[in-house]
Amino acid sequence: MLTVKGKCVFAGIAIGPMALFHRSTISTAAHTIENVEAEAVRFHSARKKAISQLQDLYDKALTRVGKEQAAVFEIHQMMLDDPDYIEAVEDTIRANSINAEAAVDQASKKFADMLSTMEDTYMQARAIDVKDISRRILEVLSGGIGVDFTKYNHVIIAADDLAPSETLQLDPDKILGFVTSEGSTNSHTAILARTLGIAAVVNTGTALHTDVDGKTAIVDGYTGLVYIDPDEATLTKMQQKQAESLAYKKQLEDMRGKESMTQDGYKVELFANVGNPNNIPQVIMNDGEGIGLFRSEFLYLEHNDYPTEEEQFEAYKKALEGMKGKKVVIRTLDIGADKKADYFPLAQEENPALGLRAIRICLTRPELFKTQLRALCRASVFGKLSVMFPMIISSDEIDRSKDILQEVRNQLDKEGIAYDPNMEVGIMIETPAAAIISDELAKEVDFFSIGTNDLTQYTLAIDRQHTGLDKFFNPHHPAVLRLIKQTIENGHKAGIWVGICGELGADLELTEYFLRAGIDELSVSPPAILPLRKKIRSLNLSQK
Repeated sequence: MLTVKGKCVFAGIAIGPMALFHRSTISTAAHTIENVEAEAVRFHSARKKAISQLQDLYDKALTRVGKEQAAVFEIHQMMLDDPDYIEAVEDTIRANSINAEAAVDQASKKFADMLSTMEDTYMQARAIDVKDISRRILEVLSGGIGVDFTKYNHVIIAADDLAPSETLQLDPDKILGFVTSEGSTNSHTAILARTLGIAAVVNTGTALHTDVDGKTAIVDGYTGLVYIDPDEATLTKMQQKQAESLAYKKQLEDMRGKESMTQDGYKVELFANVGNPNNIPQVIMNDGEGIGLFRSEFLYLEHNDYPTEEEQFEAYKKALEGMKGKKVVIRTLDIGADKKADYFPLAQEENPALGLRAIRICLTRPELFKTQLRALCRASVFGKLSVMFPMIISSDEIDRSKDILQEVRNQLDKEGIAYDPNMEVGIMIETPAAAIISDELAKEVDFFSIGTNDLTQYTLAIDRQHTGLDKFFNPHHPAVLRLIKQTIENGHKAGIWVGICGELGADLELTEYFLRAGIDELSVSPPAILPLRKKIRSLNLSQK
């Protein structure tokens, strides 16, 4: 029996024969071209055909996985129109007098390497997108037809990685699961796998070869373990776990429409974390009671230029209308040197986590901040909107942020534009500094939302994205838990509500601790809502 371990993508159990994933071989060897302009035209012809193929995939994805997940193929079309990418291929063809296949391959490696070395996991995951669009062009240039999916029937696929377009073509009724040696849990491929409900484990670091073909395999999407050619004891154990998993999912379905309340009457609000308005259907589908974190920076990362006030207004309005009067907490721009757009002039920093980011950028560039605040204020009349400032470490930063917000409100009054004057204004508690003086900060705002991801890394002095330090990274560290408890207590003393919007909010091992500490709200990824509600309803805080 061979056992490998990777990262969990979808919490399911798959048992069945394994099949190695095969792609057609495409030659990208460089050879000299006499007519470089004709070769550039050949590249553009292939690029346009690839865009047309992506439109077909988008149309197919709409019916299979919905608009939210289909959007990846719109993004891929935009990437194929990206001037930097096009220029890199054209320049390589002309400067080296080489064929389009070699130029595309070189450009793909350049951009993929650049993205994969970024510290931000979202940007790292975009490396596979660059490889995907480049392979599509190469297939067109070579006259290839891509992967033949009809030969994969009731198997667990083993691959180096899967592109989003490949994952979309997996049939959940025929593909039991997949395991990849590379990949990221933040990639579009992982997101599609979760949406399709395919048990998957990625980034095992172990490349599988033809000797696994046909062998029985088990993918444990709960632990990240993959068993190949398991012994009888392991097979029996995992079959039982699979049966328990199916029974558990049935219990989760029974949680829909029920209150997030303990057996002794302690009520908690269960909200969702989202990246854009297209995530709203997923919030509704998972019975979210509101949105506790709307990451507005995705509006900036997905644009080729600064999003206008009108573009932002429409996005915020769409989110509010989609939630039909339920609370929507929108975090103002949280972008930094490790998470940047080409049009956003930010200097490279040795330690971006401690650099110019989030509220520091907004206070440094007030006109940028005002544009977003105007859009937020205008949208506030279409629902229950709360504004949240990230990375606050002092009362002075709160005062300056609220002063700019008041300037915006005054201007809207002059223009006769409506907004909600009672809109809540809160802050994220993401640093030990903010947690320690939370008694002072609580006097200035309407609510706290504890960002446990950053709070943990700053408290422990460990980069949470540094995989080599995983054995030292303990999100349950007593120092982190004490800072959370202290923040909750100080918030309540000042009469404001306190929530958690970081990953620890979905950690079922800590749910009872948070409730006993007095947490008012937990905001988690939409799929984590029903398991969390089940956990809350199982608790009785009156019992010690």
